[in-house]
Amino acid sequence: MAAPSLLAGTWLAFDFGEKRIGVAIGNTLTGGARPLTVLQTDPSAARFDQIELLLKEWSPCGLVVGLPRYPDGADHPFGPRCQRFANQLRGRFGLPVILEDERYTSALAPGDDAVDAEAAAILLQGLLDAKVDSA
Repeated sequence: MAAPSLLAGTWLAFDFGEKRIGVAIGNTLTGGARPLTVLQTDPSAARFDQIELLLKEWSPCGLVVGLPRYPDGADHPFGPRCQRFANQLRGRFGLPVILEDERYTSALAPGDDAVDAEAAAILLQGLLDAKVDSA
């Protein structure tokens, strides 16, 4: 399967959850991603205010949202909520948004307070690695 097309530049990735959203930053030039922050999801208006501040600070060319799937690739019940979040980001901020399979990212992330941001970094790093491998 071919990797989604990534515009050259900075990308922010989101590991969307019911209580927290992990955020990571990465760049196609360096090919690296790192955890950035963890946002609280409630209230939702504050969530988007925090995201807007991050977008102003980092000026990404696109966004990535993790899409949960079961290990066998089947749809996960939380998937539609992540798709809705991705659609909200696209609609509010007018940036390209890629939904990316996030299978195992939380399991691979170290188990500390920043696990959601680490999971977002693993998600974005995988996408950046796939871009390099397909180049």
